[in-house]
Amino acid sequence: MRALVTIQKVKAITVIPDSDFLETAHVMGWQCVVKKNEFKTGDLGVYFEVDSFLPVDPRYEFLRISSYRENEDNGGGFRIRTVKMRGQLSQGLFLALSLFPELEGSGEGDDVTEKLGVKKWYIPETAGAGGTIIGERPYGIPASDEIRVQSAPELIDSLRGKPYYITTKMDGTSGIVYYIDGKIGCCSRNKEIKDEADALYWTPVYKYGLKEKFARYGKNIVLTGEICGPGIQKNRLRLSALAWYVFDAEDWDSGRYLPYEEALGLCSSLGVPFVPLEEREDSFAYTLEELLEKARGKYPSGLDKEGIVVRDAASPKTVSFKVLNNDALLKEKD
Repeated sequence: MRALVTIQKVKAITVIPDSDFLETAHVMGWQCVVKKNEFKTGDLGVYFEVDSFLPVDPRYEFLRISSYRENEDNGGGFRIRTVKMRGQLSQGLFLALSLFPELEGSGEGDDVTEKLGVKKWYIPETAGAGGTIIGERPYGIPASDEIRVQSAPELIDSLRGKPYYITTKMDGTSGIVYYIDGKIGCCSRNKEIKDEADALYWTPVYKYGLKEKFARYGKNIVLTGEICGPGIQKNRLRLSALAWYVFDAEDWDSGRYLPYEEALGLCSSLGVPFVPLEEREDSFAYTLEELLEKARGKYPSGLDKEGIVVRDAASPKTVSFKVLNNDALLKEKD
């Protein structure tokens, strides 16, 4: 489970010009607007990451006007978003540890997501049914949920000087296709879906003829990609038909994720698209600020892209993180 709520230390406090009541607290690689003099450098607090979905609780009622959301997937509660306050980005929510007596004894870095009953906010991803659910995602097949670089800024240093590649983060819904011991199956992020030609999550198989191609390939493989197009999210790519863009290729028997060149070659041989490459170089040297700037930009449609994904070119799962486009996040209304 993703660590949405953690105990974190204030790295620095910066002044917001012309504000008598607010200032900015810097936490990990994030910044949060807080009440003036509520925190000082070195203080511990409770950090709620963007897309945390907080239960209805008197401690969060100050968020009701701006943040209360409700839908069939989430129920009712408070969604934490990236916002701008007094001209400053506020990327999450940072509250005093003293508000949470149930967290007594917790230390820096502790994951308190479950203790506080916080879930991840999900916008219903498709306009129609994705298909008939026949069970949970099979054991061992991983879900895709890249960590945001601001939550683990140390990943930047771990990649420094190594070969890397950067791909565009596509706007869609995660779709998994596996071929294991002669069986082919498809999954959404968390569920296995029945084999039906009109099921959204079987689109990759029927659109690209993967039943026949996998049989010829003859090796156990798991491909994960983004299904994009009409009726999915906001279709920022403005595609006229569904498409699937692979970003992970796992050799099932060895558990090895194929490095960039191998994954690209496999997808080419299968006739399926790989996520668009933005940059591939031999020595990573970006700072967090430079990555945030690089994550800005547009899809070919002219709409804001979601961001970028950065990976180790030789071992894509050793170091892998996403950098979201703050321009796009600020425009989110759901």
